[in-house]
Amino acid sequence: MQRKMLLWSLKPVEAPLSEIAEVTVDSAVDRASGVEICHSMLITRAGGGWAFPAADKKDAQTNAAAMRSFLGL
Repeated sequence: MQRKMLLWSLKPVEAPLSEIAEVTVDSAVDRASGVEICHSMLITRAGGGWAFPAADKKDAQTNAAAMRSFLGL
């Protein structure tokens, strides 16, 4: 989908694993539909972050636990 909308391909984002400070679960409610949207979030020491979509809050928590385990947090 991105390739059809953008005329150029996106560059991958990289960060050393040692720069990841915490893994959290972020949830928000869509105002239009009232549906809760959950993401697993990787937060870097510099304050940046990446959001990984999940099907529901339980899935986001499972993903976050797996990331914490992998990173040793």
